[in-house]
Amino acid sequence: MPKTENGKTQISRRGALLGLGASAGAMAATGVLPGSLGFAQAQSSAPIRIGFQKHATGIGAAYGRWYDATTTAAVKRINDAGGINGRPVEVITEDDGTDPSRGAEVLEKFANQHECDVAFGTLFSHVVIGSAPRAGELKLPYFVVSEGHHVASGMLNRYTLQPGITDVKSQVISMAPFVADNLGKKVTMIFPDFAFGHDHRDFFSEAIEAQGGEVVAKIAIPPTETTFTRYFPSIPRETEVIYHVMVGPAVLTFVKELGEFFGPNRPELFGFIDSLEAVDINSTGLEFLDGTYFWEGMPRYAQANQTDAEKAYRAAVGVDDNGASLDDPADVATYAHMFGCWETLNIIKRGMESADYQGPQDRTKLIEAVEAMSDMPESEDHPQGAKRFNGKTHQTFGSQYISKVTDGKLVVEHVASIEDGLYEDEVDYTTQAF
Repeated sequence: MPKTENGKTQISRRGALLGLGASAGAMAATGVLPGSLGFAQAQSSAPIRIGFQKHATGIGAAYGRWYDATTTAAVKRINDAGGINGRPVEVITEDDGTDPSRGAEVLEKFANQHECDVAFGTLFSHVVIGSAPRAGELKLPYFVVSEGHHVASGMLNRYTLQPGITDVKSQVISMAPFVADNLGKKVTMIFPDFAFGHDHRDFFSEAIEAQGGEVVAKIAIPPTETTFTRYFPSIPRETEVIYHVMVGPAVLTFVKELGEFFGPNRPELFGFIDSLEAVDINSTGLEFLDGTYFWEGMPRYAQANQTDAEKAYRAAVGVDDNGASLDDPADVATYAHMFGCWETLNIIKRGMESADYQGPQDRTKLIEAVEAMSDMPESEDHPQGAKRFNGKTHQTFGSQYISKVTDGKLVVEHVASIEDGLYEDEVDYTTQAF
């Protein structure tokens, strides 16, 4: 049986078989009841095991909780439709503490203790960077749902892929023209002082300069910081736009203190929604955000032109039209990022089916099958929108959303196309040996 990070054997809804028609022994162990579809056509009745590297604790805990909910919903949908290659999917969950060294240890457990077929789910870039080398050593396909440029930069290895969510470089290339044309060209950047924030610092600086603008100050803040006012006097008076992207449990404090510092005489604000993920935009003290702008990976609020695919996805993951849990309107989802889990799991399914995946001996065939993918139309498998996967760089590209805070809601004002975020290849992983 799978074990949690505290070493105790535990079958939970996260670790249990979510499928139908598993072997009798597996069903007895997990309590999963057989349904009407079954998996009788599979060459093996054993489940396909996906190791979910979850940020259950540490600064990524809010993301981890919603990544978990999305993963559970996606796997249920896959299993309800017959699983992968006629086999049920089982999710094995381990907490990495949002810590790079623990992340590598978790991958070791997936490969050697839990005998997982693939690893999946990681968000925070420093955990990805700390874990990916071990994935390569273990020859364990590692599907990350991060946003850093570390995959496409060539820093990692052929076993690490990011097919279900775009990266920071693509995002900021898409955003910079809007910022320069509509908000201002003298920008102060406030960002977390680790790899993800450094990607924002480096790539937005280049992108805004290409638009005739400049970054007049770069303020790096430790991601574990809990108070921020002392950083704000470093913002130059000439600043026309404050570009902010913060992460962690203190994001609400950051945004409140930013508003308190400037009062009504603030520069324009352009934020990445990371600064308000899992935070109610109508929280007391955030009134000053009305009229400001945010990048969103997927719009938190249901828009007037909501697609059927997005509507079905929103219902499946248990999120209401305001971006909060259907069970608790105070529990705001990390909606701009968690779709990446849903889409990545569907890509794993498609890759395994294309490769006729039967077990760990077919891991390289799975990677090659994913590398062969390209355009992915918008669908219930890809509710965020169409994607274009680059098999050489192991990175996907998609639409980006700029939303304006209007009457306490985020309303999409501009959608950047896939083409707006394309950039030149920096690596060709397909030339690397397995």
